[in-house]
Amino acid sequence: MDRKMARKTMMNWKSLILGAALALAGCASTPEPLAQPKTQAVNARPALWVVKDADTTIYLFGTIHLLKPDVRWFEGRVRKAFDSSQEVVLEVVSRDDPDRQAKLMQRALRPDGPTISSRLPEPARTRFLDALASNNLPVPVFDRTKPWFATITLSVLPLRNYGYDPNSGADHQIELAAVADGKTLTGLETADQQIGFFDDLPDDLQIALLSETLDELPKLQDMIEKMMAAWAKGEPKTLASLLNESVETNPELEKRLLTDRNARWADWIKARLEKPGTVFMAVGAGHLAGEKSVQAMLRQRGLVAAQLPNRAR
Repeated sequence: MDRKMARKTMMNWKSLILGAALALAGCASTPEPLAQPKTQAVNARPALWVVKDADTTIYLFGTIHLLKPDVRWFEGRVRKAFDSSQEVVLEVVSRDDPDRQAKLMQRALRPDGPTISSRLPEPARTRFLDALASNNLPVPVFDRTKPWFATITLSVLPLRNYGYDPNSGADHQIELAAVADGKTLTGLETADQQIGFFDDLPDDLQIALLSETLDELPKLQDMIEKMMAAWAKGEPKTLASLLNESVETNPELEKRLLTDRNARWADWIKARLEKPGTVFMAVGAGHLAGEKSVQAMLRQRGLVAAQLPNRAR
């Protein structure tokens, strides 16, 4: 893939990078985030949808995988929908795979073959080595990882230093609450499958996307803050425009990482409507925004996901 095409894929790639953040959260190679000053709590009202028939109700909630601890979102209508549900559905149930960190590192390392730095053109090579140094990451180790892992790591670590924490992420908090309440937990995918979405990308695409990520790192905080603001206000259209702003995504990449998954999840919802009960389904917010969202896939299947009014608490 050439550099022009790689640039066109970056916005969707970045949103999916955040989706991998939970898998990275406990890696031994990930340093502790910088201490953050205490700030005033932020009251968020993220969007919530519902799909229902005569005896089944399925709530759809878009999560952010890393959040600042001072963001208050798990209350009001979101909490009410969660409390009324007997089953909680997540992209991945982390407690189902306690060895996910070891699996991640096993697939991320490539001890043989050329190093990442030897394959990056200048100035990306210098930016890569500088980024490793600024994040206290050992060059001999990370230079021998696969480019997708370096891309994710170098995108997640700055977020942690800006105050974003996977332990405060919506997915993590929802899973903890579901376990505490004794609810049924269902995972749409396994951690190994999610790692595979990245690990199976063509190698030249991985290098191109790493190069683009290195170029974009100085803008990362601003982009994430805008995404967080749109999510907190319950504005999926704004969130979709930020994720897909002025880009023509690579069709194969989009199909593999976004469209196919949204279609599978829409099929899951349609099948689940055959059984009675109330379900709280939480997936990455990017999957519930845009023209190829889960809701759009549901419309193709004759189902309507109605967005609940975003009233103040």
